[in-house]
Amino acid sequence: MKYEILLLGKTKDSFLAEGIDEYTRRLQHYAAINLKMIKVRKNQGSDKVIMENEADLLLGNLSTSTFPIALDSRGKQLSSMGLAKTIERFEETGVGHATFIIGGPLGLSPRVLERAKLKLSLSKMTFTHDMVRLFLVEQLYRAHTIISGGKYHK
Repeated sequence: MKYEILLLGKTKDSFLAEGIDEYTRRLQHYAAINLKMIKVRKNQGSDKVIMENEADLLLGNLSTSTFPIALDSRGKQLSSMGLAKTIERFEETGVGHATFIIGGPLGLSPRVLERAKLKLSLSKMTFTHDMVRLFLVEQLYRAHTIISGGKYHK
């Protein structure tokens, strides 16, 4: 399996960046992963204008040969076991490349959500977009340890 995670801007807090690096390194034992940081210009304008500018950047970096997954608070919530089963289904059905799309502080525009084949929520709680990055790579790592029967999940 190959994963790509589209990120708007750099991770600001060093402790989160260290955690992301750690779980990305661990995940590489099971799957290829690329965190694609997209430079964001300082936006001026309304929230809608900012979200649309971000949508242009995200969609412009989204491959046509991938399975797009949007991280959105209104998306489907899965347990860690559920995520592992979803990944197994991807592999069984020939989905070899999945791209996770994480928006900025304002979330994702409707255009990005429409393009996603799966909308995924990590929790009913609200997290910073930087925290979501860490939680996502940790959960992908956890899912692969579940699939392989590893001890991490226990």
